[in-house]
Amino acid sequence: MTLTQLEIFSLVAQLQGFTSAAHRLGISQSAVSHAIKSLELELGVELFRRQQSRVELSDIGQQLLLRARAMLGLATTLQQEAADARGMKSGTLRIGSFGPTASIRLLPRILEHFRQAHPGIEVHVDEGPDRQVLQWLEERRIDVGFVVLEQERLDTVALFEDQMVALLPEGHALAHQASVKLKDLCHDPFVLTEAGSSELVERLFHSARLKPNVRYRCSQLLSTLDTVSRGAGVSVVAQASLPQDGQPRYVQRPLSPKVARQIGLAVLDRRQSSPATLAFIQMAQQLFPLSQKAV
Repeated sequence: MTLTQLEIFSLVAQLQGFTSAAHRLGISQSAVSHAIKSLELELGVELFRRQQSRVELSDIGQQLLLRARAMLGLATTLQQEAADARGMKSGTLRIGSFGPTASIRLLPRILEHFRQAHPGIEVHVDEGPDRQVLQWLEERRIDVGFVVLEQERLDTVALFEDQMVALLPEGHALAHQASVKLKDLCHDPFVLTEAGSSELVERLFHSARLKPNVRYRCSQLLSTLDTVSRGAGVSVVAQASLPQDGQPRYVQRPLSPKVARQIGLAVLDRRQSSPATLAFIQMAQQLFPLSQKAV
């Protein structure tokens, strides 16, 4: 068993295809097939169920994938610790990010300083909904991810705080109030943005024993803004995620009582984090002094 075989196994599982994995790795499809077949023969199990257009992990394949990614993560840490001894001149850092707050407000500034300090580190950024970043962390597909705090299962550090606000169409009755209560948002069609802090919004209503009339589920914040602007519904979003320019056709009002949201960085286990990961977190803490504890 080799690390190359495990890397190919992990990539085929991620992309659900031998051809896609071959293109990503810059090798032939036959080389990918051979690596997987050799690994299956050595382990004595079938890792994938082959179908016409794609492949799916078998039950044992799903179990072994977590182990394979853990081994790859440890190998990366080993390589980067050696690189750290040489001045961290090489290595890879995989980052997960979500929403405008992390991807636009926080990440670019951190990356600018990180690349200046560590130009030899190759950085990969994957973007998706907040819950997907958590999944990527658990699957070890990324080294560090931006998350909505609190996350008890992870080692975290806080970076940024804003507040949740009610999003209302212009002319809505609630738009004339200084603040809005959650219960007052349960009468209109509700627009849930699944690209940002959707779990936090759902948890807020659940904790208050309220049930919003969710009529729309938007994968992007821009779709939510458009839906609210057209008067089709109301929503709750993070204030920092809203665009800072232009003339919005919606109104934002703070919730009553106020609801704070914290964004931070998370890793699975600080003890297994690579030097590049720890350097990235340290850089983020220096740039955003809200940080209270280091991972």
